Amino acid sequence: MSEVLVYIDSAQGKAHPASWEAVTAARLIADARGAQLTAVVIGPSAAVIAAEAGSYGIPAALVCDNATLADFRLEAYAATLTKLVRDRTPLAVVGPATSRGREVLAATAADTDSPMLGDVMSLAASADGGLTAERAVYAGKALADASVSREGIAFISVRPRAFSAPEAAGGAAAVDTIAPVLAESDIPVKIDAVELESGSVSLTDARVVISGGRAMANNPKPAPAGVADPAIWKAQDGFANTLGPLCEVLGGAIGASRAAVDAGYISYAHQVGQTGKVVAPDLYIACGISGAIQHQAGMRNSTVIVAVNKDADAPIFKLARFGLVGDLYEIVPALTDELKKRLDQ
Repeated sequence: MSEVLVYIDSAQGKAHPASWEAVTAARLIADARGAQLTAVVIGPSAAVIAAEAGSYGIPAALVCDNATLADFRLEAYAATLTKLVRDRTPLAVVGPATSRGREVLAATAADTDSPMLGDVMSLAASADGGLTAERAVYAGKALADASVSREGIAFISVRPRAFSAPEAAGGAAAVDTIAPVLAESDIPVKIDAVELESGSVSLTDARVVISGGRAMANNPKPAPAGVADPAIWKAQDGFANTLGPLCEVLGGAIGASRAAVDAGYISYAHQVGQTGKVVAPDLYIACGISGAIQHQAGMRNSTVIVAVNKDADAPIFKLARFGLVGDLYEIVPALTDELKKRLDQ
């Protein structure tokens, strides 16, 4: 029976939530072609994740868990997926457009000389059996249709939060264990240590994102004597003690513009935009961000956008549903206090 492979992206033994959204897209293809869904899980706790895949209605899973896969290394993961694709010749391989998912699917598509539709926002099967996908282009200002024919294997990465995850309704997947392709000596990349940021909400998973821009340096709080760069100190204090409490109240994640990251106010891990992370939360609050097109590319698909900026003509207001013209250091603390009252915190 023909099949569609669903690549389940995982880290530290847990599946990325966007992987279950990719299941919905894969099922569209499987239903149109009369094919079976098969999950592919590579890395730590693969069998546990495969069991979770079964609860989302995937009837079969291929798992590979080995010491060489303990930490993500593209060469090892892609080689394993490539061998699977060559051995099984599926109709399609679908996975989430996370940083790891994009890399693995793109590498295997190249290895197998197959077409790839990346960062897909919607998907449909055409009458002739081909696939048509909608993708954002020109930094998200336009949408374009891209298609692949029925012939060959189509690789598809799905933009996080573009599809809804299926309801977990129980069920079990028939699990087959596969061997890794590369030995440790064959993998050129070596990882000495992995440092994980704890105590915060993942930016790409968050339903609420609160981002700061260059104006974070306008913090009225005086920098302590002897600080090498008062502007950086003020901005870092603003992220931690002005945006931070609002994030805590709303259960959100901290984001930032490229200007804030380039200025050293916050780490690159928080950057939202064309050269950072693409997010699509239910609520996006932009504080002191002008809204350059590069930033809009990373957040324009948010359900509700709120802008806080002193400049009433800032481009961000054209994208925002709600706009507050004023000093973020006056508005954000007042908003935080009011939300605490209304949420009984």
